[in-house]
Amino acid sequence: MQPFALPPHLRHLSKLAPLFFIALFIVLLKFPQVFMVLLILGIAASRFWPHIRKLLDERSKDTKFINIPASSKNFTFLHTIPMHPGKIVRWVLGLVVLGLILVNSIVIVPAGATGVYHLFGKVRDEELSSGIHLINPFARITLMSVRTEGYTMSIAQGEGNRSQSDAIDALTKEGLTVTLDLTIFYRLQEMSASDVFKNLGTNYEEKIIRPSIRAAIREVIAGYEAKDIYSEKRDEAAQQILSQLDIALEERGFVVENVLLRNVILPPKLAESIQSKLTAEQESERYDFILDKEKKEADRKRIEAEGQRDAQKTINESLTDRYLNYLYIQQLKDKPGTFYVPVSPANGLPLFKNVP
Repeated sequence: MQPFALPPHLRHLSKLAPLFFIALFIVLLKFPQVFMVLLILGIAASRFWPHIRKLLDERSKDTKFINIPASSKNFTFLHTIPMHPGKIVRWVLGLVVLGLILVNSIVIVPAGATGVYHLFGKVRDEELSSGIHLINPFARITLMSVRTEGYTMSIAQGEGNRSQSDAIDALTKEGLTVTLDLTIFYRLQEMSASDVFKNLGTNYEEKIIRPSIRAAIREVIAGYEAKDIYSEKRDEAAQQILSQLDIALEERGFVVENVLLRNVILPPKLAESIQSKLTAEQESERYDFILDKEKKEADRKRIEAEGQRDAQKTINESLTDRYLNYLYIQQLKDKPGTFYVPVSPANGLPLFKNVP
């Protein structure tokens, strides 16, 4: 088998091979659709080339040629290809047009996104799921994220979705102004992407998400006192904001997953007053705990004293003359020797107990 070799008039192209492979690699990374088109064209050319070559050979008898010297049997077919300049231009233009059509006909929807199909200004209701799709080359696909997104409104500059301070001022039940920092987590429903694109476009955060957040917060905060939002009822208020937003945004094609009421900023004097009151309440609770502890300790000692008194009373009542004589006899029976025990003529009790 003869080794693969290029004819002399094509050998200078071998110097461009590294650049060709680098360009092919860049196309693969940046434009996978173009790479797939090139791959399809290459496979098609390898399958249909024998038929094309035969057709060209037959037509070459009546076609003017550009003389290319034969120098390699591996490329003898190059000498039978009609090289009329006009036909070459038409072939190249045809391949370019075909490639552009194929490039515009293949679209890849990445994971976590959905594709909205629109042709000549008309939006199709059916969305394109993640994956590869073959579409009309004149159609356009707009990618929209269906992942969970976070929208933050914060008083700190650069922390939220805007570069400047974006906190919300709301009136409480008693008419005081409080400033709120919060973050909501939401996602676009895939089946509603076409409707959202048709009615709101891609800038739906500014058109529907942000106004809905502000309206829900002001409606909920108006039902709470400032001290409650600042302290124990913050989570309750956040849940109510979540419920309000879920109702408002669900019909527009969005799902609200969570609301974080991160910070409640009160007017300085009110904050000091609430903090002092909370401190006093904590001190009161601490003293109540101490008093309760002392009371329980006093009850314990009283119960203990009453128990000792009752025990002593029981002992005193049980120490009769007969019982004492019995105890004395029990002490004597285990001792050897003879004991003389004088007894009292009045009550019969021994006058002394230990007799050697």
